[in-house]
Amino acid sequence: METLRTRTCSFLSLFISLSLLHLSLASAFSPTDHYLIDCGSADLTTVDADHRRFTGDSSEFGSRFLLSTRTIRLGDSNPSPDSSPIYHTARVFTRPSKYAFRIRDRGTHLVRLHFHRFDSSNFDFYDSQFHVLANGYVLLNNFTVVDTQNPRIKDYMIWVDSEELVITFMPSKKSKFAFVNAIEVISAPKDLIADVATLVNYEKVERINGLMKSALETVYRVNVGGPKLTPFNDSLWRNWVPDDEFLKSSDGSGRVYYSGRIKYQMGGASREVGPDNVYNSARLITSLNDSVPKLNLSWEFPVVEGYKYLVRLHFCDIASISLGLLYFNVYVNGKLAYENLDLSSITNWKLASPFYADFVVDGEGFGVLSVSVGPSNMSMSHTVDAILNGVEIMKVNKSMGILDGEVCAGAILNSWPRSHVGALVPLIGAVCLLVIASFVLHRRLVGAKKSAAWSLIPVDISEINLKSGIQTSLGKV
Repeated sequence: METLRTRTCSFLSLFISLSLLHLSLASAFSPTDHYLIDCGSADLTTVDADHRRFTGDSSEFGSRFLLSTRTIRLGDSNPSPDSSPIYHTARVFTRPSKYAFRIRDRGTHLVRLHFHRFDSSNFDFYDSQFHVLANGYVLLNNFTVVDTQNPRIKDYMIWVDSEELVITFMPSKKSKFAFVNAIEVISAPKDLIADVATLVNYEKVERINGLMKSALETVYRVNVGGPKLTPFNDSLWRNWVPDDEFLKSSDGSGRVYYSGRIKYQMGGASREVGPDNVYNSARLITSLNDSVPKLNLSWEFPVVEGYKYLVRLHFCDIASISLGLLYFNVYVNGKLAYENLDLSSITNWKLASPFYADFVVDGEGFGVLSVSVGPSNMSMSHTVDAILNGVEIMKVNKSMGILDGEVCAGAILNSWPRSHVGALVPLIGAVCLLVIASFVLHRRLVGAKKSAAWSLIPVDISEINLKSGIQTSLGKV
């Protein structure tokens, strides 16, 4: 009897586990557009360090994405065993060249460009300097890869409202060249970028619209209080770095780690917005006595001036012992962006339920963007008085789709020197027409001369008739 009961319980446990696994797999994000290209590779499949399958752009299937000819495949003759296979090859461009990807799901797309220098007998990577354009957006302007040890990944979110996404690589001048190791084009979840955010500047704080159709470059993606996260730990294959190098004031603060289940809710932050490993760690301020600490937790991020930035802050109350105890303020660039944030009411009175807030700010603070959290006038003693789980900072495109530099895509394309062949074509055509006209005129002149020398007398007339005809004619005269 006990054995039967044990078997029944084991079967039920297995059934429940399989059911949960099925639900997890069924709810996992599956993008409609999902292109992973290993540039310069002829292999049909290359498995990267995170177990993703990339297709070589020289393979039979992958070559359809590369529209340009006269590009160059390059391979690392001595690749590091610790580097991902996608960085063992590269595609080199000595003139403007394009990749094109068919878009079936219009909207926001993740675009990631991978760059990694390696030794080559044919090319000196110090001579690489180039622009990258995508459907009229300037992603990179006069870009060069300086780091010889680590790959450089440029991460974008681009609104695509056409049937094709075209990515153009163009050397900055004829003496330079462009290159790329791998390309990712992935349709994003519909809830990844909200159309509404809070504008924060020194004059006012207000809601703004129209963010969804902008182009964004992810500058920082930070796991506050937690470890580095690789694409293997993220359903959108993103990298998250620890916050230690950005943390500026941590006196009186602490870290917290949570081993329970993160409670995602409809309408709140989804697992694609932020993975579990971001929300199950945090930095916090805690009151240990009868007084509320008078301090803030602050982070600083170097940014390029002249752009607006989307600042996304991730929150999840994994530290409070009860609901309704946590109230705190949020500051962006020293400006109060959210007063008396109450995570309990926002998350429908659930602990360990994630929430995020989007703020748009100007990057005019001497090249530094700051984020702070601290107690508010509603904070209580003997409780948690502030918390932050993650930070994302994204550059917003300027007018005319510029994410780098000051020149629009059209002007960059027009700056490439025109080939002399194009100018010679009309000249060659005109010369051909003159030769043809001269030949026709010559034929006509020759024909006229021959007509004047020919006799109109029939060739079959007899010599007697000819003489008699002549005599008759003379007699008449």
